[in-house]
Amino acid sequence: MSHLSKRIESIEESATLAMAAKAREFKSRGIDVIGLSLGEPDFKTPKHICDAAKAAIDDQKYFSYPPVAGYQDLREAIATKYQKENNVPYKAEHIVVSNGAKQSIANVMFALLNPGDEVIVFSPYWVSYDALVRLTEATPVFVHGGIENDFKVTAAQVEKAITPSTRAIIFSSPCNPTGSVFTRQELESIAAVVLKHPHLLVIADEIYEHINFTGERVSLASLPDMFDRTITVNGFAKGYAMTGWRVGYIAAPKWIADAANKMQGQLTSANCSIAQRAALAAITGDIAPTMKMVDEYHSRREIVFNLLKEIPGIKANYPQGAFYFFPDVSHYFGKSDGKKVIHSADDLCLWLLENAHVSLVPGGAFGDANCVRLSYAASEKDLREALRRIKESLAKLS
Repeated sequence: MSHLSKRIESIEESATLAMAAKAREFKSRGIDVIGLSLGEPDFKTPKHICDAAKAAIDDQKYFSYPPVAGYQDLREAIATKYQKENNVPYKAEHIVVSNGAKQSIANVMFALLNPGDEVIVFSPYWVSYDALVRLTEATPVFVHGGIENDFKVTAAQVEKAITPSTRAIIFSSPCNPTGSVFTRQELESIAAVVLKHPHLLVIADEIYEHINFTGERVSLASLPDMFDRTITVNGFAKGYAMTGWRVGYIAAPKWIADAANKMQGQLTSANCSIAQRAALAAITGDIAPTMKMVDEYHSRREIVFNLLKEIPGIKANYPQGAFYFFPDVSHYFGKSDGKKVIHSADDLCLWLLENAHVSLVPGGAFGDANCVRLSYAASEKDLREALRRIKESLAKLS
């Protein structure tokens, strides 16, 4: 009789990918679905990055296995970027390039965690944090930041959640799914708590660092005494519109980078050679295309925020980064269109897909069952039409 491991049976399919699959199913039936479920830039990868990949192929120098941790020049460029832009003194030896930031996080968790360890997860959280912690047989401990505090966890909450079993903390800023950005003062307060506990590490996910509307980017590792306590996660998918290229990385104390390198060597070996050449062009080249994308996201945020305010019962924060809204939709729980009763955000997302032909992701997968995630990485035309459809459909519920 076939059976799967308890490990794989303990986790669910990614909610974002599941919702995207449902949207594709509807589209295959000829239904005009506007997809706001995936966290994927709707921009093309900038031309100079693509040109670098083409040149690498034509050079015929990059057809051999790369070093597991990534090419030396790419790792040096990443370290230089952090020295200059983030005020963190990383060197190439601190960098491990992986097949996306998701693998970067997985490498770290499998390298550091044992069964019985606890990981404090700031909630709302990116869906894979929970699953990856549980795959290591450690225990996620969720600390929730409510909409009244811009979905941000406080240092006091962190301190209260720490136990003798706590091994790590993980969070993202700018945050997926809320768009919230921790201020320097907030990060300093959290760092002060961490530094009271000698064996506590922090995994700081900075994948959305460029999509930040606050005017200040603060890396946790740049704060006093936090270099040795922080694993910084980043990548090229969001800021450079390179989702399909699958290039992420960690920057961490050397002993952790060495462990992640060892783990990756057994799982996948190195990241794609050609993708790495594209990544090098991205991080050393013209930043103007990225800034143009950020300006467009900023404009879209204003449009979506104003349109959400027009929908009765929707509560939304004003996100300071990334390209998401995470509105509270609990006002509609218990309401009906006469045929279907909406009991949850899951029900509402499926109902909106069927009635408004707009795909969103239920918030339960991100740690808040009262919310849904809306990605505004879509054209202004699609965003306006999607919000019009949502407003019109929700008006049918009473």
